[in-house]
This record gives sequence, C-alpha cells and structure tokens, in this order.
Amino acid sequence: MRTLGLIGGMSAESTAIYYRELNRLVRDRLGGLHSAQLILWSVDFAPIAQLQAKDDWAATGARLADAGRRLEAAGAEALLICANTMHINAPEVTAAVSIPLIHIGDATASALKAKGVTRPLLLATRFTMEKAFYRDRLAAAGLSPLTPDAERERLHAVIFDELCQGLVREDSRQAVLEMIARGKAAGADGVIFGCTEIGLLLEPEATGLPTVDTTIVHCEAAVDFALGQYRTATPNR
Repeated sequence: MRTLGLIGGMSAESTAIYYRELNRLVRDRLGGLHSAQLILWSVDFAPIAQLQAKDDWAATGARLADAGRRLEAAGAEALLICANTMHINAPEVTAAVSIPLIHIGDATASALKAKGVTRPLLLATRFTMEKAFYRDRLAAAGLSPLTPDAERERLHAVIFDELCQGLVREDSRQAVLEMIARGKAAGADGVIFGCTEIGLLLEPEATGLPTVDTTIVHCEAAVDFALGQYRTATPNR
C-alpha cells in the first residue's frame, strides 16, 4: 500500500471526514483490520482564512508548499489537499515536491462524466465559484459548470460561519436546497458539493439531481492510487 500525505485542517471538520472515509474505503476493499497508510499535516485554518480574505494567494501557496515538502520528507508517496478552494495553490504544491498531487477537480470531473452530467451546479466558497482555477479545470474535462448568482455570499457564509465551525442548521439546509432548485430551473443537470464541508449539511440524495460529493470522490481516487489502481495523478518530474 502506498502512503498518502494529507494537507488538512481547511477545515478540521472536513479533514475528519477524509480520515474516516480513507480508512473505510481501504477496509472495504481489503477487509479485516486493514486501514489506510496516512501522514497528516493539519494547518491552523484561521491564518489561512485571513490570507484568503486578503486575496493573498501567494502567501497561502507558500504555506501549502511547505506542508507538501514536509509530507514528502516524512514518506508520503502522493499528496491530497483536503479542500477545494485551496487547490488554487495546486501549482505551488506540485512545484515544491517530486511526488504526485491527486487533484480534487480531476476526481470530480471523472465522477460527473460517469453520471452523464454536463452542466453541474457548483456549490462552493465564493473563491471557488468566482475564480477561474476550478471552473477551468472542469471545463477542460468538457463540463460547463453553473454557479449561484445572488446567493453566493449566503452560501459562503454558511460554509465559513457554520459548517467549518461544526454548526449544521436546518434553515441553511433549506436555503441551499432552494439554490439547487433554482439552479435546476436554470439548466443544471447535476450538483457538485464543491466545498468539502457541504456533505455535512446535505445528503447527495436530497438534491433531486445526480450529485458528486467532492470529499468522497477525492478519497476514492486517493485509495485507488494507494492500492495501485489510480492513473490520473502524474508525477511532477
């Protein structure tokens, strides 16, 4: 089994899901007492969030690159950034190490295409919905993602002020379901839980559309790599 290096803590709530799901998937595939071989570097999210708010992605990239180097030095054979938004710094991380980065956007695109989705509604932080790094990755795979318009700030607040802090509120759940209904009316044929915390708020079955939870498919791709089946992740050198 290959060793996976996790850059986590963004947020701690969803990183706990990564740990649980990676171990569950390995146990399901290998049986018995098997579990995933992992190294976790969990950052303090508050300083990262402050840099995000300042749009200082060079500084966040330096921090994640340092985490990647530390994980590689500790024996990791592939890296996961346990967040969608922080894949904005995927180029800095890949440049800092010689091991592959398993990209959450690639795992998401593959899962959407397997479901026959072409126009997914991307539910995510404001950064992920508005900046090109994520939407362009999906577009390169032949997808045409949609995003909420007027509700972006509301969704961003639900993620940062509630889910990242372990709060799950029914009124927020209903608000996100209404966003999905409006997205469907606008032509969305699927949904992306494009923030690793959204699965804390909604089950995919609740959306009424084919849905990809990015946390889960990222974990599946990582376990494929760990067990020698993954072919999308490529070394940097």
